[in-house]
Amino acid sequence: MRSHPPQVPSYYGSSSSLRASRRTPRHRVRWVWLVLALNTGCLILGVDALRRQSVPQPVSTSDWRSPLLASAAMLIPSSYAAPAPSPSASLSLESLSTLPLPSAESSSGAEAEASTGDRIFLSYGEWLEVLKQEADAIAISKPKKLAILAGDSISLWFPPDLLPGDRTWLNQGISGETSAGLLKRLSLFEATQPDTVFLMIGINDLIKGYSTDTVFANQELIIEDLLEQHPDTQIVIQSVLPHAGEAATWEGRDRLLKISNDDIRALNERLSGLSDRHDQVKYLDLFSDFADSDGNLRMELSTDGLHLNEKGYQLWRQVLQAYSLTAEHDLVENQ
Repeated sequence: MRSHPPQVPSYYGSSSSLRASRRTPRHRVRWVWLVLALNTGCLILGVDALRRQSVPQPVSTSDWRSPLLASAAMLIPSSYAAPAPSPSASLSLESLSTLPLPSAESSSGAEAEASTGDRIFLSYGEWLEVLKQEADAIAISKPKKLAILAGDSISLWFPPDLLPGDRTWLNQGISGETSAGLLKRLSLFEATQPDTVFLMIGINDLIKGYSTDTVFANQELIIEDLLEQHPDTQIVIQSVLPHAGEAATWEGRDRLLKISNDDIRALNERLSGLSDRHDQVKYLDLFSDFADSDGNLRMELSTDGLHLNEKGYQLWRQVLQAYSLTAEHDLVENQ
């Protein structure tokens, strides 16, 4: 008898439909793997794009004062928290530098709050990145008659509109900075070509308990490094300012009162001697202009007996202008 192939039950459908139904799960698996592969690839590309966006981009040479960090670009004391900017806005060093001068309640640490509604804290390392970006921008633009302020919060808070207008200024001050900290970060503006570097550093060392010998030794090293990095630049050592003594209202008043203004005066005398070692190094005496008859900081020039108010910066401006005139006169005579 002739044999016949086995019959497929009717509820399975035809044999051709059975073969199709057996292929369907395999095809579905292949499609699932394909979709997963595409999603994974898109995820990798997305992460890479975000990573690239997080890397600081070069500052345009057409506008070197463009915003440097969207989050913050200045160390703003806690008492100056402004409303948060719009999502499309960002903060620049120029815009933030127009804020009021620090008050007695202002923070003097290296970590301070940025001017946003949520009060963003900048660590010392983040602040270094801000300074580096602006220094790099200056190095690209190469302005004529560049002057650099190197120091702590007293230099940091110098209002830009009060700085002498006969030159371009690069402010490299950090709140709470010490002589050792400044020494380690001189390379941040090494690529710039300043005519003059104005240096003021040391009061925070003394507040933290370091000796005047330590300050002097670090200032010697700072001068040596600056001369090596900028062999054609004039280095101006500005004297360490006195504090207001018993009249001071600064939050760290107890530590401030442990520092003798006589010791600061003696330190300045040693610093003035550094100008005798190198033709490019000059000494600028600010102590005498800012001290009263007792050797204390004049309170009409200060917000809290340590930091300067607008009147104090106006006096500093006058001293800088007088220095520039004298330096230009000496340059003409020596030609």
